[in-house]
Amino acid sequence: MGTHVTASRRLTLGPLVAALYFMACGGPYGIEEMVGKAGYGLALLVIVVTPLVWSLPVALMVGELSAALPEEGGYYRWVRRALGPMWGFQEAWLSLAASVFDMAIYPSLFVIYLGKIVPFFAQPPVPLVAGVAMIAVGAAWNLRGARAVGVVSIALAVAIGVPILVLCAAAFSYDGGGAPALRPHAGGALLPGILIAMWNYMGWDNASPVAGEVDRPQRTYPRALLLAIALTALTYALPVLACAAAGLDPSGWDTGAWVQVGERVGGSGLATAVAAGGIICGFGMFGSLLMAYSRLPFVLAEDGMAPAIFGRVTRGGGVPWVSILTCSVAYAACLGLGFERLVEVDVLLYGLALGLEFVALIVLRVREAALPRPFRVPGGLAGAFVCALLPMALLVVAFVRGRDETSDNAGLVTASIVIACGPLVHGIRARAAKRKPGRTGSGAGAEP
Repeated sequence: MGTHVTASRRLTLGPLVAALYFMACGGPYGIEEMVGKAGYGLALLVIVVTPLVWSLPVALMVGELSAALPEEGGYYRWVRRALGPMWGFQEAWLSLAASVFDMAIYPSLFVIYLGKIVPFFAQPPVPLVAGVAMIAVGAAWNLRGARAVGVVSIALAVAIGVPILVLCAAAFSYDGGGAPALRPHAGGALLPGILIAMWNYMGWDNASPVAGEVDRPQRTYPRALLLAIALTALTYALPVLACAAAGLDPSGWDTGAWVQVGERVGGSGLATAVAAGGIICGFGMFGSLLMAYSRLPFVLAEDGMAPAIFGRVTRGGGVPWVSILTCSVAYAACLGLGFERLVEVDVLLYGLALGLEFVALIVLRVREAALPRPFRVPGGLAGAFVCALLPMALLVVAFVRGRDETSDNAGLVTASIVIACGPLVHGIRARAAKRKPGRTGSGAGAEP
């Protein structure tokens, strides 16, 4: 797998870290609602604890499986090998369905911050048009290949980091006349903050579908994952701590609040720079995630589990252009849905797909004990079980308790319908395949 990509176009450590950073973080943009709901003290607790319970186990699992099986298709290939074609299809179905809800968030984030600089873009229907335009540019970027996405992501990460570092420095030196505000504010809520944090910290397996396009994946993947997680935690914690030290009141914060913080501690110039960082964040996250998600239809086509046209790649570059364009159209169709509902459905679908990956980790440990594993989850089989239980337990707690705090079950109902459709679609596909004997579905040829 991955032989359609030449060595000069492969992802190396730096571009992979940058791509992972954008797949899971892309800056502190998006955590404002968590701080507004939980307050500084609880928000910082969530920021520190969530990666230990949610991200680190996922990174260890992904590190082992991507090093042992560095194939194009990543988590789909792992689950298929461990549990069979049907469960492999469910893994791809859940991941692609989650991506539809997930990817609608980033154009919205892009437009929110764009509207902070140019108010014209905040007036309907301009945000919808701007979101579609951003998706088109992201697709064009991806058509240049995985390495191009990773290399540009480094520059985008720097462009985001500079104004945030300036904001932190200004906030630490800002004299608001009040004491540091680390105690929870009135009405501070932990569980909604955890759910948002889980969304902000998820995605460490998203780069695995492009494993066949990574240079020396057995060595590169584990190092890149640990570096990206540390960078993400620092990205979230530092500005929150700086604002707490400045004594700024976080109650009422929502998406886009960093611009108001920049205005308060550094003036209009800093506010504009922070808003520009939010624009870059939305674009960078969309582009990096499109790179990952678009490989799923491609590998499904290779395995005869999706129409062969999804296997078409560009001549010379080996980029799955049909898959990229199809995914982009699907994401554009979901623009305009509410942030919290998108997050709830996204986290649930992603969490179930993640559960299948952990099952694959354990099954392969037992069934293929001799499989070379350049990197292993420490602690033997017991360590693998603990690694799986921690994020799954957090997912269950977040949703069970979350149901107690709200009467709106729309997100859960939507996710349930999507989940139920997976086996149905697989059955229809399987029956159709039986009626066409001899058809392989492998259409990964170059575009003429």
